[in-house]
Amino acid sequence: MIAFKRASHIISDKEKIMVQYINKVSKKAGLPPGSPVYVGDKKIEKVGISVMSYDEENLEIRELEKVEECFPFKEKPPVTWINVDGLHEITVIQELGSCFGWHPLIIEDILNTHQRTKIDIFDDHLFISLKMLTFNAKENKLNVEQMSIVLGENYVITFQERQGDIFDSLRNRIKSSKGKVRKVGADYLAYALIDSVVDNYFIVLEGIGEVIENMEEELVIHPSPGILQQIHTLKREMIYLRKSVWPLREIIALLEREETSLIKESTSIYIRDLYDHTIQVIETLETYRDMVSGMLDVYLSSISNRMNEVMKVLTIFAAVFIPLTLIAGIYGMNFNPEKSPFNMPELNWYMGYPFALGLMVLVAAGLLYYFRKRKWF
Repeated sequence: MIAFKRASHIISDKEKIMVQYINKVSKKAGLPPGSPVYVGDKKIEKVGISVMSYDEENLEIRELEKVEECFPFKEKPPVTWINVDGLHEITVIQELGSCFGWHPLIIEDILNTHQRTKIDIFDDHLFISLKMLTFNAKENKLNVEQMSIVLGENYVITFQERQGDIFDSLRNRIKSSKGKVRKVGADYLAYALIDSVVDNYFIVLEGIGEVIENMEEELVIHPSPGILQQIHTLKREMIYLRKSVWPLREIIALLEREETSLIKESTSIYIRDLYDHTIQVIETLETYRDMVSGMLDVYLSSISNRMNEVMKVLTIFAAVFIPLTLIAGIYGMNFNPEKSPFNMPELNWYMGYPFALGLMVLVAAGLLYYFRKRKWF
């Protein structure tokens, strides 16, 4: 969980997560490729498995207690969506992989919650790993969750780190038989899942845009060291977002170009539209990155302007008091006029003191009037 308003003094939360990730990955050193090792934090206590099996006329929804209950759906036509919440029970994923005939590297990537966004295409199935993002507008927090999708001839299996996701709208369309999701195959379901993730990126970017606008206003009105820390934190998060979203463009482009029986021509049209949406997300993200980078210049300019205002006020005070100090210095000299060849009549003049004070007032007022006329303040 990433907070935009929280700045670290020594090491950022993202750096802490990276250190923990490296420590966990180091446990795999020496193991052969494809070794099932869970890399991540335990997000829920018990793994949850749900199934939606449907065609145009029929719909079956079940919550399963054991992974073995998923096996009959392997050959059950036409489309089955199995969703697994929780990745810490390695045996569940291993048994699914063994039943559906997945490559061992797929199981290894599913268990790695820090896996880079990628796609692997095999003869009878394909694997997609991507980041699912949600934004908490109340706390200005970005939640990042690893999501994996396995697409087969008549099934889609998704893996998530915790319960709760962004697919309620898709589930409702399946339940109510709205749209074409019940009339097409598993490839369209996989497209719909990725499309929901990409559409949610726009919601996340909208929330981030509001955060940037608020920070810009505060930056101009009340620049402070605290806002500078927030800028650096936000800049690091934008870099992380870019790393998460940018590879998705390559995945969708590969899905569109790849000649595979798993993706039908009727679905390729929708994938091209999804590619356009991904480009829009990346362009918006790049715009926000430029805005965040420019906020540092705005901060330095605001601090410089505040310093200039302070220096201008101090300079005006100094310019006013310098001639007053000169007058006070002249009339504060203790020369004896009787023994000096130069006579200072004001020293013995009855009105000398009021005259000196009045002269100081007139000089100060004259200088202030001159500064005001020149619009120096």
